[in-house]
Amino acid sequence: MEGRRIERRRMLDRLFPARYDFHAMLREQADQTVRGVSSFLAWLEQGDLSEPTELMREEQNADDIRHIMEDRLMESFTTPFDRQDIYQLSRQVDYILNYCLSTAVEMKAFEVYPDDVIMLMANTLMEGVKELARAVRLIESDHLQAESMIADMRRWEREIESIYVHAMAETFRHKDPVTILKDREIYHHLRDAGKALSVTLDIMHRIIVGIP
Repeated sequence: MEGRRIERRRMLDRLFPARYDFHAMLREQADQTVRGVSSFLAWLEQGDLSEPTELMREEQNADDIRHIMEDRLMESFTTPFDRQDIYQLSRQVDYILNYCLSTAVEMKAFEVYPDDVIMLMANTLMEGVKELARAVRLIESDHLQAESMIADMRRWEREIESIYVHAMAETFRHKDPVTILKDREIYHHLRDAGKALSVTLDIMHRIIVGIP
């Protein structure tokens, strides 16, 4: 049964060759996400709560890449793997940078300056995103190697979650109610970025498992 499915897919690929290189588009989006998170870190390191102009620019660039990919998904008869998986992978990667921008915007609005927790969560996210980009680059050329990286990459989301829990426990013990509310809002955005990374890995795993 599986052999027939693969053969049908190959026949469709011969009859209707792909018009667009979705592997390349996913690689471009992953690399853009690395640049975006790097801009977020640079903004945090400034520590002055200035307008996150460069991060906004990088986030918009990532959105543009995603929108082009979605348009081409609608135009393509065949794709290298399930089009819904391509869409979902792209969307979850996009969420990572969305949460970084939300964090910066709210830090500025609420006057929350970068602390050790924020810097640690952001740097951990950066490591996870860099590994994600490396794995995305391998899906086409060496999907087994990409698969072997997924389990190890999950440690970054677990670390972000652990940092969040310990930081909130400390916040509840030692800070006033207004500060608690502000800290929780900011920490939670970074936690959500970690969860988006985790969901991205789940989708990547599903894609790789389906590659013949």
